Amino acid sequence: MAKTYQEINKRISQGDAVVLTAEEMTEMVEGSGVEKAAREVDVVTTGTFGAMCSSGAFLNFGHSDPPIRMQDITLNDVPAYAGIAAVDAYIGATQVPRGDETFRYGGGHVIEDLVSGKDIHLKAFSSGSDCYPRSEMDTHIRLQELNQAYMFNPRNGYQNYACATNSSERVLKTYMGTLKPNYGNVTFATSGELSPLLNDPEYRTIGIGTSVWLAGARGHVAWEGTQFNVNAPRSSNGVPKRPAGALALAGNLKEMDPAFLKGMTYAGYGATLGVGFGIPIPVLDEKMARATAVSNSDISTAVFDYSQSTRSRTPVREVTYRELQSGKIDIDGREVRTSHLSDLNRARTIACRLKDLVRKGDFPLTEPIRGFPIEREFKPLNRRD
Repeated sequence: MAKTYQEINKRISQGDAVVLTAEEMTEMVEGSGVEKAAREVDVVTTGTFGAMCSSGAFLNFGHSDPPIRMQDITLNDVPAYAGIAAVDAYIGATQVPRGDETFRYGGGHVIEDLVSGKDIHLKAFSSGSDCYPRSEMDTHIRLQELNQAYMFNPRNGYQNYACATNSSERVLKTYMGTLKPNYGNVTFATSGELSPLLNDPEYRTIGIGTSVWLAGARGHVAWEGTQFNVNAPRSSNGVPKRPAGALALAGNLKEMDPAFLKGMTYAGYGATLGVGFGIPIPVLDEKMARATAVSNSDISTAVFDYSQSTRSRTPVREVTYRELQSGKIDIDGREVRTSHLSDLNRARTIACRLKDLVRKGDFPLTEPIRGFPIEREFKPLNRRD
């Protein structure tokens, strides 16, 4: 029997809702079947934590006296984008200080330090004008002193992701970590059966306006994520086997927990930000019960050789997340160690915290106000040089 958002939210408000994490839902369906799970379970909570480069925060510093139109801004020496308004800026997770090739500290670290309550060194310069006569600013700020500070992440929570390996004779430094020569290792991301979009592969309940648990704050899906790809090949269960959908997420930075926003450095590649978020998924019917019961054995992805520098890399092989999480896979008869770039412990913590919030009535479900585009072509850069 189908359920509605209204019916489920009523059960949540009355304290009667049955809420399981995605891993618990997988176990229930395996033991009791889809029909019983669809009838008895109301909400399934998901979670993920990992490097999400396409992240950042909008900040409003407030006006000084005399006022300044900030045209060039650094936060702890990390440049922030100032081409918005007089005292607004956007700090991106992957930005690093000018001339610094160590990548030890970047925009993601600034965001973590802000949320941790630390002082941040603000420097700003301006050419000056009649209404904004000040030309320099050198001071310190804290998050709670800002008028507004909200995270806006253009691309988070990829719906599946590729695995990386390296057949060449040299070490490769990549956004998938350090890849050892001669198929020395395989790295992979995504939290598998806990991952939000893998539990709703057809975007039936996740869309613009959906509430998310974003690093401890109640955030929302603001738009489709950049590079949203509906053309990725899919398994018979509808789960994509390549990077597919993604989410643009927004939330109040002042309400976030630094345990789920971590500045990160990938040696030889750059700085980024570890982001944790989760989404509660309503079990509307048997189809959603089946979707939220996806297991790591049901999710496949491709292993790519990153020594091939073209977009048209041929997969080395396909592999399931169950195999990847075992710690080793076979490549051409060779046993190769695997390592997970996502933090499964934090992902489980997020799913459990969200479960508790929903059960207590503190996190009601939000029906999307608009779905995602499902017929858009995913296009590479069209070069005209």
